[in-house]
Amino acid sequence: MENYKLVLPEHLNHYGFLFGGNLLKWIDEVSYIAVTLDYPGSNFVTVAMDRVEFRKSIRKGTILCFETEKKRAGRTSVEYRVQVFTEKIENGDRVMAFSTNITFVSVDADGHKTPLPESAS
Repeated sequence: MENYKLVLPEHLNHYGFLFGGNLLKWIDEVSYIAVTLDYPGSNFVTVAMDRVEFRKSIRKGTILCFETEKKRAGRTSVEYRVQVFTEKIENGDRVMAFSTNITFVSVDADGHKTPLPESAS
């Protein structure tokens, strides 16, 4: 699944670069959308995000492409790989800026772990 985000002035720190926390929030959001679409009717909470290492600075006006792919599913949890690419407006060049794995756990209405549905893609 692909999602896009435009980096605006309100997403920047005082040095003019993207706040890392905004990037992490967007990763959580786009991967939550993916898991929700993969398992309709189920409830999920984020339980882990692997290595967080910011490799490239990101400036205002950058278009970010988030590629989200299911990596593995267990009994109650599912893990996604999220890769973030910068795309240049001038020529469409794409460069990977960040990647991580994020894990969600399926929960019931009371917040207790529950098995994943068997028929999910």
